[in-house]
Amino acid sequence: MLRPSRRAHNNAGRSCRTVLRQRDDVPDLAGILRRGRAVSATVVAIYLVVTFGLGGLALALRLPPLVGFLAAGFVLNAINVEEVPQLKVLADLGVTLLLFAIGLKLDVRILLRREVWLTTSVHMLVSVVLGGFTLWLAAVAGLSMLSGQSVQTTALLAFALSFSSTVFVVKLLEERGESNSLYGRIAIGILVMQDIVAVVFLTATSGHLPSPWALTLVGLWPLTRAVRKIWGRLGHGEMQSLFGIVMALVPGYALFSAVGLKGDLGALIVGVLLASHPASAELSRSLFHIKELLLVGFFVSIGLTGLPDVPTITVALLMLLLLPFKAIWYAVLLSLMRLRHRTAILAGLSLMNYSEFGLIVVSVGVSVGLLAEAWLVEMSIAVALSFVASALVNGRGHLMVEKIAAWLPAQDEYELQPEERPVEAGDAEVVVIGMGRVGSAAYQRLTEHYGLRVMGVDYDGPLIGQHAENGLRVVEGDATDLDFWNRLRHSDSVRMAVLAMPHHGANVRALECLRESGFSGRVAAVARYDDEVEWAKSNGVDIAFNVYAGAGLELADQVGGEDTRSAVEHAPESESSTDEREE
Repeated sequence: MLRPSRRAHNNAGRSCRTVLRQRDDVPDLAGILRRGRAVSATVVAIYLVVTFGLGGLALALRLPPLVGFLAAGFVLNAINVEEVPQLKVLADLGVTLLLFAIGLKLDVRILLRREVWLTTSVHMLVSVVLGGFTLWLAAVAGLSMLSGQSVQTTALLAFALSFSSTVFVVKLLEERGESNSLYGRIAIGILVMQDIVAVVFLTATSGHLPSPWALTLVGLWPLTRAVRKIWGRLGHGEMQSLFGIVMALVPGYALFSAVGLKGDLGALIVGVLLASHPASAELSRSLFHIKELLLVGFFVSIGLTGLPDVPTITVALLMLLLLPFKAIWYAVLLSLMRLRHRTAILAGLSLMNYSEFGLIVVSVGVSVGLLAEAWLVEMSIAVALSFVASALVNGRGHLMVEKIAAWLPAQDEYELQPEERPVEAGDAEVVVIGMGRVGSAAYQRLTEHYGLRVMGVDYDGPLIGQHAENGLRVVEGDATDLDFWNRLRHSDSVRMAVLAMPHHGANVRALECLRESGFSGRVAAVARYDDEVEWAKSNGVDIAFNVYAGAGLELADQVGGEDTRSAVEHAPESESSTDEREE
């Protein structure tokens, strides 16, 4: 029989106050430094080697690296390596920056869509009822950890299992380059709504209302208006990245925590308030690698929580059996909201996991005496295993989803959401995918200089409106979705596709969709790195272009043209030229 490790017993014995502080208050750096002795360089080296090695192994097996990071936590726990208390602080910082980055890219209008707020509400209710009934059946069947539990206790466990992990889902979407797809935006909207429910739950169970000073948070809006002017003068270097970290942690995390609200939610709200700034996308990119590195600590810390014994594994596997039902209910509800089966299934599969917030719910149950402390380890194991299972399922790609959607009843295309209806390409000869700065420049060059008929594709509604005002023909759609290409009408005239999206992963996915839809025309793609250019050429892209090299060529053309004009203007006039001008 497997036994819980010493670390598992220690973690299970932590007070509820400690668990809550790790996720919902300002990290107690001073307390950590007082309690923990200095961690040796050898211990840090072991953490780094194990984490890097297993992350690389997951990558070699074509799994998301985060699966390897989770495994690293379990391995480090199993070999009883000394704890690194600061890892929790790094994990909290990573989650905070992640939510801040989500806010920078979040369109608040997505939360007002019925398929977001209504789906979240109904799904959580169904999940509590279905999960509670399943756990009750397991208790009747004689499962020791569930025997004798009250209805209130069972409902609390089911509520903990109803949440999906914001950290995991956003990380998964970013790795697939699909965070801006329709299903990705809906999934993120549902996660944000769940965060709001989490705030309400924590407030209701804390026994006290937030501080009256919470009313002062309405002043964040004018504050961010003033800060935006400072932001515009910071340039594009390290000061901009530092600005983002300060905004996420100070007026975001620290201020909200100080008035009794969830600090992570504060970072998200501050990000939303700054999202309309012209440099928001640049700030999100500058924080990307910092956030990704810190999130490694989050996934490792999940695996460090404890090692299971046989009863723990049994209950964790029972919880995993609920995951397919979780995904199915999301798919059913979203289909009823007039989304295509394919979009609904993709969103459901991405949300098919448990959340670290489940640990907070369980810790509340421990504090009020409804649950034993062993459930903290139990829930940690269930969360970690759900991440692994979800990564494996979502790693199968869209082909599996296509097959499932094909079995389902046909839908009336013209009763679906506007984004899901057929797209008319008309007589377009070129499709430019991604109408940002690069895509817009390509569109104008192809039309004005070469006289081609061009159609742009982008997911950003406001951006599409701006292009329409300027006379550009741009349709709303997700080019990383195979269904978009299948819905493209009269596409026989299209003989070239230009992949101009800023993320390589999105361009890769769009290329796969083009090929799967039967497109046989030429493909051009932009890339930021030489290895991305080489990948594109080796995978059938006819023209692969490094955007930085292209900027250099354009600069040289501008300089050369200016230099030539200047030389002509200042050259001495010859007699023949004078005579010609007089004639």
